[in-house]
Amino acid sequence: MGDQVIFKAKIIQTNNPPNFHLNKNMAIDKALGDWILQLDADEVVTEESAYEIKKVTQSSSEINGYWIPRKNFFLGRFLKKGGQYPDYTLRLYKRGKGRLPAKDVHEQAVVEGRVGFLKNDLLHLRDKTFSNYIERFNRYTNLFASQLNSKQVKINFFTVTSYILIKPLFWFLKTYLRHRGYVDGFPGFIFALFSSLRFPVSFIKLWSNQI
Repeated sequence: MGDQVIFKAKIIQTNNPPNFHLNKNMAIDKALGDWILQLDADEVVTEESAYEIKKVTQSSSEINGYWIPRKNFFLGRFLKKGGQYPDYTLRLYKRGKGRLPAKDVHEQAVVEGRVGFLKNDLLHLRDKTFSNYIERFNRYTNLFASQLNSKQVKINFFTVTSYILIKPLFWFLKTYLRHRGYVDGFPGFIFALFSSLRFPVSFIKLWSNQI
């Protein structure tokens, strides 16, 4: 525990809870600037995006936050389909006007007042290898299983049918066919498949923790 300054950036050292949004809220509370740009370690701001961000934050607009389009890198390419682009994320907001609910791994910030949209992309270099993806997949399904447990989801015929069959099948068809994930080739297929498998895997983890 403790704070330090590296390259003029203040580094806050703390514990690492499974729901990492708790730590993001801690950083939000510590921020001193007029605007907050929330970034993960695997995200990159392009020159075009940086210029646009500077432009909107220096204006006198009454908009309190901005959705930023994001390009997701997955197994050797940026995904164009499968519901992955433009992957808008609410990451830029005025200090005191935005905060994370800290309830779900894929949640967005809640911003008070008006929000707008930026045009230039944020690059998300998340899964350069399949091993990286599996590591993150395991962490997210652990959190998902914990959320199911907190919601007191029971193990019965209806929940087994829903989480083992219906939800993954619906999600795969939606991602791969409706949102044309097949356009992204084999990486698009793998993404659609494993994103749908998060339902049965999380449910099995919930069941294993209850036996």
